[in-house]
Amino acid sequence: MSANPRRWWALVVLAMAQFMVIMDTSIIGVALPDMQRELGFTPEGLQWVFNAYVVAFGGLLLLGGRLSDLFGARKIFSTGWLILIAGSVVAAAATTAWVEVLGRGIQGVGGALIAPAAMTLLMMLFGHNPRELGKAMSLYGAAAPAGGTAGVFLGGVITEYLSWPWVFIVYIPIGVITLLAVPALLPATRRGSGSVDLLGGLSATAGITLVVYAIVAESWIAALGGAALLALFLLVQRTAKSPIMPLGIWRTPGLAPANLAMALLGAAWIPMWYFLNLYLQQTLHLGQFASGAALLPMTVAIMIFMVGITAKLLARLGAKPLIAGGLLVLAAGVAWLSLAGPGGSFAADVLPASLVAAVGMSLAYIPAMMSAMSGVRPEEAGLASGIVNTTYNVGSALGLAVMTALAAGGTSPFVGAAVVALGGAVLAGVTLTGKKQAAEIL
Repeated sequence: MSANPRRWWALVVLAMAQFMVIMDTSIIGVALPDMQRELGFTPEGLQWVFNAYVVAFGGLLLLGGRLSDLFGARKIFSTGWLILIAGSVVAAAATTAWVEVLGRGIQGVGGALIAPAAMTLLMMLFGHNPRELGKAMSLYGAAAPAGGTAGVFLGGVITEYLSWPWVFIVYIPIGVITLLAVPALLPATRRGSGSVDLLGGLSATAGITLVVYAIVAESWIAALGGAALLALFLLVQRTAKSPIMPLGIWRTPGLAPANLAMALLGAAWIPMWYFLNLYLQQTLHLGQFASGAALLPMTVAIMIFMVGITAKLLARLGAKPLIAGGLLVLAAGVAWLSLAGPGGSFAADVLPASLVAAVGMSLAYIPAMMSAMSGVRPEEAGLASGIVNTTYNVGSALGLAVMTALAAGGTSPFVGAAVVALGGAVLAGVTLTGKKQAAEIL
């Protein structure tokens, strides 16, 4: 098959989509105090501005991946952007807390269609050339954590000079431009065979939502309900004619341990930036723009390491030492942040520790993603992408819920996040093989 002559321009569209989808988890960070004040959120309820997006996004990624494989990645990619735009309109226009949470949930549905479809399209564009695929994956992979940290900075700029609704309005013109570029740059895809497993998708999403809510509300009833729905999901996957997640995919070498690493990476990284942003504003009393700018060095560090360093190390060392080592470095950075107290300063307490944490994320993220994707069949690329993105985002939501509960009880959430990252490093060292499985395509 000949290479698509516009594949690198198409990669720009796909990487930007990944950047925007992940940025949607963080761009609201600096705006949270204003939203709490104007929309009437309780301190406990405020985290649902984040969780509504992440739970819908993480809970429906499997369905998004399956739809991408069934109906064509380009069609699902475009549909996802239409839904994301609609959710952005609702979130921007919200005047009450529940409408804001609804808008964020709709945005999450759109993101759940965009992310796995984008990965499938990337594999179609670059799968013919292993070396090009490695470069494309590095750039695409860097867009995710870079979007997460850049969102904090952009959210600060927007909130400082405009107002919090603009953190959602910005998605509307970008979405329209993306939709206009799709026909010219992204390859058409064929429909697959099979049907849509709606029961599986809904039971997974509802189960994840109840588990997160159970941690936030300390409700055993919600926890049992969530566990029952997740058990139903597994039962449906075993018996359905066209399951959303055929359980046989877990026999793919490296998929399970890489996804475990991604879940723990998200459970440490996302709570870190969430509480770091609150620390900058509420403890150091930095303004909205200054708070966003304070985290910009993390974005720069992530881009430098992921694009210029991690890919080369992955080719030389393989996935296991980078995933385990990256999580260990992340644990050290977050533990360092836990030492910052009320009398701390940005230069001495936040900047160096946050840069260490950013290096850890940069070392672990791409190797874990590529390790999860490297052994799957082409027709399962959308599903595998949905799985790996699901585990990262569900880990993020559960991690934030746990760290919020720790903070409410007087324990530093940074300590909790550091423990999670350290546990992830140990588990990665034990469960991952020593083979350079993810380095083969570099």
